[in-house]
Amino acid sequence: MSEHREVLFEFTAVGSVMKVAAIDAETGVEVTVMGPVHASRADLQKLALAKLRRRLERSDSR
Repeated sequence: MSEHREVLFEFTAVGSVMKVAAIDAETGVEVTVMGPVHASRADLQKLALAKLRRRLERSDSR
């Protein structure tokens, strides 16, 4: 995955959990992660981005 791809993030609090969706703007591929609502948004975003990169790399290798 190129370092210069646009990624959109959506943060949704669900009770005591924060759901973070990361969407690749080019392909529309979306992944979600969940963590404590009090966790750092930057940490949750980094986790979601890492998951999205893994998903896109897996798709590229097929």
